[in-house]
Amino acid sequence: MQNRITQLFNIQYPIIQAGMIWASGWKLASAVSNAGGLGIIGAGSMYPHVLEEHIQQCKKATNKPFAVNLPLLYPDIEKHIQIIINKKVPIVFTSAGNPKTWTSILKEKGIKVVHVVSSSLFAAKAQNAGCDAVVAEGFEAGGHNGREETTTMVLIPAVCNAVTIPVIAAGGIATGKQMLAAMVLGADAVQIGSRFVCTPEASSHVDFKEAIVNAKEGDTMLMMKKTVPVRLLKNKFYEKIAAAEAEGANAETLKNILGRGRAKKGMFEGNLEEGELEIGQVSALINEIKPAAEIVKEIWNEYCETKNLIAAK
Repeated sequence: MQNRITQLFNIQYPIIQAGMIWASGWKLASAVSNAGGLGIIGAGSMYPHVLEEHIQQCKKATNKPFAVNLPLLYPDIEKHIQIIINKKVPIVFTSAGNPKTWTSILKEKGIKVVHVVSSSLFAAKAQNAGCDAVVAEGFEAGGHNGREETTTMVLIPAVCNAVTIPVIAAGGIATGKQMLAAMVLGADAVQIGSRFVCTPEASSHVDFKEAIVNAKEGDTMLMMKKTVPVRLLKNKFYEKIAAAEAEGANAETLKNILGRGRAKKGMFEGNLEEGELEIGQVSALINEIKPAAEIVKEIWNEYCETKNLIAAK
């Protein structure tokens, strides 16, 4: 398929793997890229030397384009930026910050820049900052989320109306049918996170993967809206946060309950009770762990079959 995103990134399918913390290392990124999509290394949970190692390993594992996801609030971001430039990473997805800060610097080095947004207002700002594309992420998505709580079905057409650069749909997408729906709404591609967590190549803990497979509708919730909203699976940690919020806890209290390393404890170390288990609503549709290449093929085949079926009606 040829469209604005496949041409921009030089990839076969407009299927992009999200850069999830504690899940998206070089093994997952290279597997998705080799399958024809765009794999992304999630730098948000990596020290600079760890990111450098993952970039090197990814280059050994694939000759296809791949990207790095870089939260702009990362404390050592200058080091990350320099590593990305030195290692000639072709594409960077930025999030959680002002795209004006680094976009021009990255683009001067020939790097394509995509920014993750949760509203049409921020999409327009990303376009004005010089970004090559935006990821419009609805609040169904796992992990850190927008305060607007705009669903993907509403957000995608709103963002498409607000910008002229390519739009990548994200949030609540795991199947070819959902991909087709996003494309009909105006998106040029989809970014998928939760589905790719449940792969052998994802670096997240197998117990976390199994918890996702066993999740049902209503098992995730958007919490900690007074700090940084995050969607997570319900567990004992969730219950602590829910109880504190019900009692009117302020942002400082919520931060103290969260502490440090909570996401690592849950998603990487497999502590399903006390860890922060960041995952999207679409976990209710994920029923098995399978290789990333099979997922890409499955999504693309279902997309094509559904599109042809509708055209034949």
